Amino acid sequence: MIIAIDGPAGAGKTTIGRALARYFRCKFINTGAMYRAVAWALQQGAQLEETELNVDEQGRLIVDGQVLHEDKLYRLELDEFASKIARRPEVRVKLIALQRELAKESNVVMEGRDIGTVVLPHADVKLYIDAPIRERARRRLHQRPRTSLEEILKELEDRDQRDQGFGRLSPAPDAVMLTTAGKTPEESIAQALQVVREALGRKTSMP
Repeated sequence: MIIAIDGPAGAGKTTIGRALARYFRCKFINTGAMYRAVAWALQQGAQLEETELNVDEQGRLIVDGQVLHEDKLYRLELDEFASKIARRPEVRVKLIALQRELAKESNVVMEGRDIGTVVLPHADVKLYIDAPIRERARRRLHQRPRTSLEEILKELEDRDQRDQGFGRLSPAPDAVMLTTAGKTPEESIAQALQVVREALGRKTSMP
């Protein structure tokens, strides 16, 4: 089973994706974190062609044998760099090939910017999660209390602009559009779970 989740930063993809992965007992793969891991490795002086990247059964990223925890991946200085390297063709070729290989090896919930359009266009279920930019910024502010709402708004506006193209931030024609605006995480998860159940039920009932 493959569940593809796309949408902009701060919309709630990771929260929903992790919950769906737990419910359906799938491996959760955050492709945005994979680009961050490559960005981190390059900052350490690694060469792209020599960098080995994998995802273990707990969904943790392993770079050259080292587990990268969130405190290393989710730093402000990595935000812009990771977004920029995601536009480099050689990085995209390497990571898309790995993401497709991971989806062949096990049942997955994979989230990112281009999963349903580019990486896994034949996914069983596709979700596109969105929310107004100010709401996304307020959520990020809780994660980064030392910054201001205006700074985060500018950061998200720039990020949304950089993340477009190459089939990214474009809902797949068969994706179910969900908004997390005005919803608690629990309400958003429940909505997504209902959509996935119904979609999988339709697939299993087809002749």
